[in-house]
Amino acid sequence: MSLLDYFKSKKKPATAATAKERLQIIVAHQRGERDAPDYFPQMKQEIVEVIKKYVHIDPDQVSVQLDQNDDKLSVLELNVTLPEK
Repeated sequence: MSLLDYFKSKKKPATAATAKERLQIIVAHQRGERDAPDYFPQMKQEIVEVIKKYVHIDPDQVSVQLDQNDDKLSVLELNVTLPEK
């Protein structure tokens, strides 16, 4: 085994692990959207519009999630990254 082979072999598992992690995030995100109510995308857009009336934000900096438990309890989580002034 040469010295170059040692460094090349380490890159492949790290790349595969990163790709696997990204795929898991995408799948989890899509599963969350699948269980969301029909009105959720419109509600998210309206929330962003209201925030934009008061603060200039990038819509990509807003994260809205709806968590539903078996106890018929719903939690709406809103995360907004505000610009520094």
